[in-house]
Amino acid sequence: MDTENPSAPPRAQSRIPGKNHPHARPQSGVIHDNARHTENFTVIGNDLIQHRELSGLAIGLACYIQSVRAGTAVDIKTLADRFPEGPTRIAAALRELETHGYLRRTRERTPTGRIVTRTVSCNRPGHRRSTPSEPSERRPARRAAPDKPHPRKRLPAVPQPSSRPHRHPLHPRRPALRDPQGLRPRRGRHHR
Repeated sequence: MDTENPSAPPRAQSRIPGKNHPHARPQSGVIHDNARHTENFTVIGNDLIQHRELSGLAIGLACYIQSVRAGTAVDIKTLADRFPEGPTRIAAALRELETHGYLRRTRERTPTGRIVTRTVSCNRPGHRRSTPSEPSERRPARRAAPDKPHPRKRLPAVPQPSSRPHRHPLHPRRPALRDPQGLRPRRGRHHR
């Protein structure tokens, strides 16, 4: 063989760069350029951010409400002054959040007789049932540490490869059927 084959690779390649690799750059779609926040940030769950039934405005308002300090006014008028959307769209978005459990709004009468709306923001709907100021919300006192630690369960032994023939998983005494190349067991005639 004195002629060179120009289409053959000069040496064997172990992997095509980027193919099936967890840290490979995607061919299309978003690429994240993230920097770790160390101050002035809010952790928000993907269940809210990627909620399929909430509008973008509702998701944005929920993120804003979760990011502000306790006691910050989050009524329709204040939010309409803060954001470019009008009071009608803000009210509709807040109703969406209420419907899906991300907000609870109740009307309360103050000692002076004025009626105010109390808003509770929930980062995990259904996780808590009462407002933080109610006594039932307080965490129970910690139990005293037990005198003796509970014994840990022993883990099963790690199976070791053996030179025995491969056995069928449901019938250990019968050898499994193998495909013609002998690569993987077949479970029967109709499962390929």
